[in-house]
Amino acid sequence: MPPAVHHISPDKICGRAKDVIKRLQKAGYEAYLVGGCVRDLLLDRTPKDFDIATSARPEEIRKLFNSCRLIGRRFRLAHIYFGRDYLEVATFRAPHDDNDEGGKVSDEGRIIHDNVYGSLEEDVWRRDFTINALFYNPINGELLDFVGGLDDLRQGKIRLLGDPEKRFREDPVRILRAIRFAAKLGFEIDPHTRAFVTPLGILLEGISSARLFDEIIKLLHCGDGWKTFQLLQEYEILQHLLPLTAESLAEDEEGVFARMLESSLKNTDQRIAEGKSVMPAFLYAVLLWQKVHLVSVAAQLKGYPEMQALHLAATDALRDQVDFTAVPRRYSNITREIWALQARFRHHDLRRANTLLGNPRFRAAYDFLCLRAQAGEPVKEDAEWWTDFQQAAPEERADLCKAVKGSSNQRRRKRRKKSGSNSKPAVPPSE
Repeated sequence: MPPAVHHISPDKICGRAKDVIKRLQKAGYEAYLVGGCVRDLLLDRTPKDFDIATSARPEEIRKLFNSCRLIGRRFRLAHIYFGRDYLEVATFRAPHDDNDEGGKVSDEGRIIHDNVYGSLEEDVWRRDFTINALFYNPINGELLDFVGGLDDLRQGKIRLLGDPEKRFREDPVRILRAIRFAAKLGFEIDPHTRAFVTPLGILLEGISSARLFDEIIKLLHCGDGWKTFQLLQEYEILQHLLPLTAESLAEDEEGVFARMLESSLKNTDQRIAEGKSVMPAFLYAVLLWQKVHLVSVAAQLKGYPEMQALHLAATDALRDQVDFTAVPRRYSNITREIWALQARFRHHDLRRANTLLGNPRFRAAYDFLCLRAQAGEPVKEDAEWWTDFQQAAPEERADLCKAVKGSSNQRRRKRRKKSGSNSKPAVPPSE
């Protein structure tokens, strides 16, 4: 397919990727850009990565590039480094059969090892979706489309290659990829593919929790997290990834937790659009908060001190979640800190307020407090006070603390007066 048909601009091609392809072709191998980068180029989007597919074997690639490093067991890949950056180069793959030494499929149909090499035509059918099975040669500008991917791209359709049930069983994470692409691109999942998404969602529970953690971040930190989350609910996939979140939403009669989730994910999407950083730790703090909060309150009613109750609730929630998606300790520790600091926002005396303001997790915890207030939790006054305290000059902060102390004393006096006027004296007054 010539450039006149696909209109890919050569100026948008990564120069390093083009050089790698040129060297591979010069050495006698086939080499193309493939997958998401080709899809995004055709949609006039800026690709995040430029992946390359080639007829060269991993060991042959390593001989051509001094900076090449081979990685992976399930999928043997070559990474060609340019400083800290790298390009990923994969060898064409072929379908498995019982005699393949490099390939292995479980009894459930899941691919365990996938190092069966083949031709370009065979590799096309090993791709997941038609829109990701397009190959582009940046040297001569030719686009290769064997499966109608360009038509599906123009029609806004997510269609799985081959038999959907078999392909989802080979790798259940394709279910998540279908949902992510539908949200990211604004496409519809093809009816024949869609029919197997919900019924086979339970297969995700057999995927390693570490891999699913990475997928959760891709889903909800992709810039379309709120739309993706809605699709996870619509296709009944949320319960297989975030069961505590799904349970909390089902029990959320007043919609407070649902509003908190929506605000958080929309804010995250906005931050990503503005090029700002986002934190997996904050994401999990929101996703698990309702369960942690309710268990903590229940523990306090049994007599546990507030911080101990919160610690126990946090431990239980994170332990239960790890059974589904791993939460690395470098993130879970920050998540715990965000939760623990919520109780400290009730203290408005100057010494403790200044100490909290200097805490390295203050900003994340404050943003979390504001989310709670926005959703309808009874913390609006605290959120407003801390907003004012941050913006105030040092001398004004002292006045804010005195004002709070004064109003607190006044409320206590009113309560004592009211209590005294309605109570009977313990002994009769003396004559």
